[in-house]
Amino acid sequence: MEEARTFAPCHITGFFQIFDETAKALDAGSKGAGVSLSLGVETLVSTKHSEKSRSEVYVNGVFSESAVVSKHVLGLLCSRFKEMTSLDIVVEHWTKVKLGAGFGTSGAAALSLALALNEAHGLGLSKTEAAQVAHQAEVECKTGLGTVIAETFGGAEIRIEPGAPGIGKIRQIDIPKDTRIACLVFGPLSTKKFLSDSETRRRVNELGGKLVDKLVEEPNIVNLMKLSRQFAEHVGLITNNVRNILNLTDRADYVCSMPMFGESVFTLAQQGSLEDLLKIFREQGMGGQVIVSDVDFEGARILN
Repeated sequence: MEEARTFAPCHITGFFQIFDETAKALDAGSKGAGVSLSLGVETLVSTKHSEKSRSEVYVNGVFSESAVVSKHVLGLLCSRFKEMTSLDIVVEHWTKVKLGAGFGTSGAAALSLALALNEAHGLGLSKTEAAQVAHQAEVECKTGLGTVIAETFGGAEIRIEPGAPGIGKIRQIDIPKDTRIACLVFGPLSTKKFLSDSETRRRVNELGGKLVDKLVEEPNIVNLMKLSRQFAEHVGLITNNVRNILNLTDRADYVCSMPMFGESVFTLAQQGSLEDLLKIFREQGMGGQVIVSDVDFEGARILN
């Protein structure tokens, strides 16, 4: 039996512009900006030779029928490498982050899986080539556009050209090492639904590209948060739960916004300035999950 263990950070997108009207999935993607979390998806892949190809995917120890993106990664690699059609493959994803809540978990799962399969079975792909498989799966499943390239490299990034790793271009934002990401998570929103909705797409593309240009002019976390909030207000998906918290954090002079896409509130700040914000989250958060994470500066990687 061959095994490999990998990690890909989760990621929050603050704002973006859609580029998906292209024949090639690797050319599709988004411009935008966001930040990678030290929390993410750890993946263990175990493979052994078998007369028939078989695969199972588990999420936090539970067999998953709905791991669409991970299964798509498996399909892409099996169609590309014929030797994989005679393997039993067991995939175990582990994450502490709520699924579908704007943290790029499907992209992190796809990315860590592609890296793990490449490592476990010696497929000979570079890190960029493995990441391209994950990007293709995300685009074709309509679960993300720019998440994989961001999670591949980590840090706080501006995606200045759309496309998969190796095609798209990013610019890192220089941020203090003690920067923390604070989140209050209520629940999921469907990325696939919003990426398919014509009115949402119009509003996203009306402003997203302009905000990328503004952030490139002054790339820092203060502007990242201000522009993210401007974008969230413009796109118009802020729920009542999120609005109630934003009203409170505004009064406390914290610039917070909503991840794209999740019913959550987030901000970036240095550790020492988070105490009052976390108090608001815990006392007024109506049972939402409070998450505090470091920034992941390494990106996706092999753990063994």
